[in-house]
Amino acid sequence: MAGRAGRTRPLLLATLLVLALPAASPAATPGQDSLPAIIAQIDAGHFHDADAAITAALKQPGLSAAQREALAFQRERMRRIRLDFRLDADQVEARVRKEIPDLSQAEFDRWNRAGLFEHLVIDGHTFYFNRSPGNLFRLSAEARARRADPRPFDDTPNGVLNDHHRSVVRDALASGRSGVDPLRVEVTQTLTVDADAVPAGQTLRAWIPYPQAIPGQQEAIRLVGSVPSGAHIAPPSTAQRTAYLEKKAVAGQPTVFSITYDVTVLAQYHRIDPDKVSAETIPPALAPYVAERPPHIVFTDDLRAFSRKVVGDEKNPYRIAQKLFAAVDRIPWAGAREYSTISNISDYTLHAGHGDCGEQTLLLMTLLRLNGIPSRWQSGWMFSDGHYDDIHDWGQLYLPPYGWVPVDVTFGQLEPGPGDDPALRWFYLGGLDAYRIAFNSDFSRPFVPAKTFPRSETVDSQRGEIEWKGGNLYFNQWNYHFAWKRLPLQGRSDN
Repeated sequence: MAGRAGRTRPLLLATLLVLALPAASPAATPGQDSLPAIIAQIDAGHFHDADAAITAALKQPGLSAAQREALAFQRERMRRIRLDFRLDADQVEARVRKEIPDLSQAEFDRWNRAGLFEHLVIDGHTFYFNRSPGNLFRLSAEARARRADPRPFDDTPNGVLNDHHRSVVRDALASGRSGVDPLRVEVTQTLTVDADAVPAGQTLRAWIPYPQAIPGQQEAIRLVGSVPSGAHIAPPSTAQRTAYLEKKAVAGQPTVFSITYDVTVLAQYHRIDPDKVSAETIPPALAPYVAERPPHIVFTDDLRAFSRKVVGDEKNPYRIAQKLFAAVDRIPWAGAREYSTISNISDYTLHAGHGDCGEQTLLLMTLLRLNGIPSRWQSGWMFSDGHYDDIHDWGQLYLPPYGWVPVDVTFGQLEPGPGDDPALRWFYLGGLDAYRIAFNSDFSRPFVPAKTFPRSETVDSQRGEIEWKGGNLYFNQWNYHFAWKRLPLQGRSDN
């Protein structure tokens, strides 16, 4: 999950997804088959009933360790949802009023009725998402125009067409290479666990994201050092790659972990000719990338209907991808709840009418696969020559004869100016800037070494993970930080 790089747009769908349903909660059958019903109860906001169903299910004989863990995690999911949804209507209104001092009650009520403040009804009580007051100004042009201080959002510079994009296209076309404009950086990522988060003397285990080795995109990766020393780097084949560290907690002191590495990153660009792209039989190696992958890539009836409306009669894979890219690009970015609290991210994003970068990417991936176009995940960290940096998610799609090419639907379509190459509009459908580092080549994949307890982030891996023998430490018990500097390129002829 990540911060937004790009522009705000009109709300695509009429209302946000309200997970609380007015009907009575579904009855869960205790036993090994009760998990789907419990998930449905939680999504419907029936936490009391879900908790009782979990207790009953855990008492049933014959449950495997994995089934017990899955049931127990649903109780943890409810706890995390409550952390994300802690505001009442008065608190939301008070925060909005800080931005709009002369806010009228009628205005607030109208925006609330329109679903612009994401909320859940949990056991009959309405709770609002912590970020919903700020998200209002991402979702509503009317609300943005009413702000007393109309300052711009702190979005990445590469979400708007600039000279870096122009240089990438120019150099890729001139050189015939898809990876160009290399940039070598040294990065330090730090995880700081709160003082006394665990008893003194207990060993904390930390996983800090580490760059994937991707020829032509990320090369010459070198671990410079770690705190404590002796970081264990996961093999290059690990889909969610990390550096693993251990350290004992000291009473009254925060526990600090860090890794420093340098890496050369390259921008990507493929000038795609739609007439050269044709639908082909999917070989076995690509079959997983057109398949459903529950819980977050599922071809629901609503997604099928949305796809038919967007794609129409188009048969060319690239033009289908363009249509789907444009449709998801119209979904405005908004700060997201934790992914581990969402039972199906692509379906949630479709109905919510907003999403952050990971939610938008999973929705696009699902739509592409539904249309027989292979798609896969990438995510990591992005930065700029100024003071901006943030975690970020994007993806890739497979287009013969070009192979795997990047796609960043959150950055979306750029706006070429007078004299610009019109193809720059679709830069992020086949291209990628150099100001990002990919830690992950897939989502929801295991760590090396394995984590004992459920992760704080069950889908992505960008901030890191911490645990001890007593369990996982959630995000409210530690924080993370990135720092970087540019290094001179070494031994490259394409500088």
